[in-house]
Amino acid sequence: MNSPTPGARAAVLTAAALAPVVVVLLLLVAFSWDPLIGLDAGIARTTHIWAVDASGVTHGFRILTDWVWDPWTMRALSAGAVVWLLWRHSAWGPALWVVATCALGTLVQQGMKAAVGRERPVWPDPVDSAHYAAFPSGHALTVTVACGLLLWLLRLYDAGRALRRTALALAVMSAAGVGLTRVWLGVHWVSDVVGGWLIGALIVALSVAAYERWGDRGRLDRHRPRREGLPS
Repeated sequence: MNSPTPGARAAVLTAAALAPVVVVLLLLVAFSWDPLIGLDAGIARTTHIWAVDASGVTHGFRILTDWVWDPWTMRALSAGAVVWLLWRHSAWGPALWVVATCALGTLVQQGMKAAVGRERPVWPDPVDSAHYAAFPSGHALTVTVACGLLLWLLRLYDAGRALRRTALALAVMSAAGVGLTRVWLGVHWVSDVVGGWLIGALIVALSVAAYERWGDRGRLDRHRPRREGLPS
């Protein structure tokens, strides 16, 4: 049996660290733990006052959340990565893995929303609207899954250090930005966003660990591009 790769070990350790945190947060939200509910409510009231007063900022945040960091935009980004994998490298294994992971993220998100059934914030003077249950934030989860998979692909295909660092910075900015906008616009509690981040990261970690263990690891050299084939 082949020994685990460094990537597999890192993914397993990350998943092992995230899983209990996700379970604890899920239970606290599901059972409406008073300190968490109070913290959520306090932050929501404060940010809603800011959102009403700063209408220009609020309008900009609505554009970002509806277009730049919208789940469908993130799915389109993932689809672009799949097309790139198939067109440039005929890499069916990683491409299908990305599709399956994105689909799993959507199923987990919708399933947990239905199971928890948490109500969204309600305001007499809302600045935005959203539907279905609140926990976890679909925007936060989808951004985390999409960006996490893209970072994994850059590592898998030996992208240059500058490109990987730039991608990491953009991923962090996107995750933080989507969390800020969803809370600012009053459509999510803070713990919804944190849950979306954590669950999304857990899905990516489990997916990477599974790929390293059962995917194309043994055939990776066949579809790994030469360094000059990727921009650095």
